[in-house]
Amino acid sequence: MKSDLEIAQEATLQPIGAIAAKIGLEEDDIELYGKHKAKVSLDVLERLKGRPEGKYVVVTAITPTPLGEGKTVTTLALGLGLNRLGVNAINCIRQPSLGPVFGIKGGAAGGGYSQVVPMEDFNLHLTGDTHAVALSHNLCAAFLDASMMHGNKLGVDPHAVTWPRVVDVSDRALRQIVIGLGGRENGYPRETGFDIAVASEVMAILALTTGLRDIRQRLGRIVVGYTKEGKPVTAEDLQVAGSMAVLMKDAIKPNLLQTLENTPCFVHAGPFANIAHGNNSVLADQIALKLGDYVVTEAGFGADIGFEKFANIKCRYSGMKPSCAVVVATIRALKMHGGAFQAPPGKPLPADLVAKENMEALEKGCENLAKHIENVNLHGIPAVVAVNRFTTDTEREIEFVARKAKEAGAFGAALSEGWAKGGAGAEDLAKMVQQACQGESQFRFLYPLDIPIKQKIETIATKVYGADGVDYLPQAEKQIALYTGLGYDRIPVCMAKTHLSLSHDATVKGRPRGFRVTVREVRASIGAGFLYPLLGEMRTMPGLPSIPAGTKIDLTPDGKVVGLF
Repeated sequence: MKSDLEIAQEATLQPIGAIAAKIGLEEDDIELYGKHKAKVSLDVLERLKGRPEGKYVVVTAITPTPLGEGKTVTTLALGLGLNRLGVNAINCIRQPSLGPVFGIKGGAAGGGYSQVVPMEDFNLHLTGDTHAVALSHNLCAAFLDASMMHGNKLGVDPHAVTWPRVVDVSDRALRQIVIGLGGRENGYPRETGFDIAVASEVMAILALTTGLRDIRQRLGRIVVGYTKEGKPVTAEDLQVAGSMAVLMKDAIKPNLLQTLENTPCFVHAGPFANIAHGNNSVLADQIALKLGDYVVTEAGFGADIGFEKFANIKCRYSGMKPSCAVVVATIRALKMHGGAFQAPPGKPLPADLVAKENMEALEKGCENLAKHIENVNLHGIPAVVAVNRFTTDTEREIEFVARKAKEAGAFGAALSEGWAKGGAGAEDLAKMVQQACQGESQFRFLYPLDIPIKQKIETIATKVYGADGVDYLPQAEKQIALYTGLGYDRIPVCMAKTHLSLSHDATVKGRPRGFRVTVREVRASIGAGFLYPLLGEMRTMPGLPSIPAGTKIDLTPDGKVVGLF
């Protein structure tokens, strides 16, 4: 079998202007970045404001193995399958972080015959949006340190600075550092650190904003630290928010690319789901919903993380209502959750155990699938299970999972073979999604905004994760009291936790029971519009494995990229 990169490089791409024209975009609506990429003007929303919106489908998953279960593959395959059925379907996905691209997971353009192309551009710089996010974020950090050095007129408490710096590389050595060494001319010495760029609040803002005026206001509301009296200090106070907005004025426009079957795909924003809210931009989805009959978007990781945040943060701020959710499952991951084998990060799965039929482990693992179906149904929309097929799967295993999915409350289950067959491998899934989307959406939020911070946290922990309760460390207690006093208790919460377990402990698989969640600290992203509790040992800067994916990436003498996957 050819590699994903080889398949992508052999594809016949259409000019991006032709892709845009297919969905009703005019020449003045797009700004070309070469032959196969374009940015889309936000003016499209005004031009199309009277047009009805298409059906909104979100793709989520079970708790994955560290290698992922093909959620992006299935997302793209579903869009391709719908188009093959004569439906005008548009995909909307995130741009990947360069951290995973050069780290463990590799790229995120899909795989096999369900990919976004040009795959190299998609996985690397694309149109520079992530760089704009990092520069905007770090400009704010530089203004903050300059303000503290030049008299500290805002009275910032050096021990209460909450704004780190960011870089889009997995670099554990930068998690905790000291800056300002070497004398007064080099700044005010203090402890700080780096987050990965996609964990920046600026990235979260980019994904949630609804326009230029909105992004300017959100950037101004960013809290960078506090005075000794506990008063928040904002980017507006630093007089840097305007410059930050200028750096973001092009990044705010969604990017248009195409799939291997020359169907449209919007690629915009890239917040992590285990750290941030894990969804592509509101703006891309809003534009796509005016242009397509169906919009298929993707929420990061499982229905306990990306989907929950999609529902309670993204949909709450955008007003968009999904018609159904697709839960991607694989036989191999379900057997892992059933105890058939271990799946440590950075190591290949044991091929002999993955291929071995193990109905006992599969049945136990299906408890994880059942919980994710339940999480979707909590929000009032039907769940369609997509069994992403691998060559090692047996018919008996596939039929068993389909039956268990229906018993757990799924609308139905369908096989997805988008990796091997492209859109042709997802037609059955597409038909089932169409059936599930009939009628008006009954979507609902999990919690109201006017309840206390702890009650929101505990609602998610007990109802979505299945925890018995929540424990708060002293720092979290102090922060919750501070935010409540400042009036920050009327916004959603964005739980930061491992994606490798329904609990906050990555080693606990399946459907955990009888556990409590520990909140270590709670941070405030006031510009983005949420608080984010950190559960357990959650980190906002990943590290590279012993053999990073980047060791395989290279450039041939004729300028061809090799080694991406």
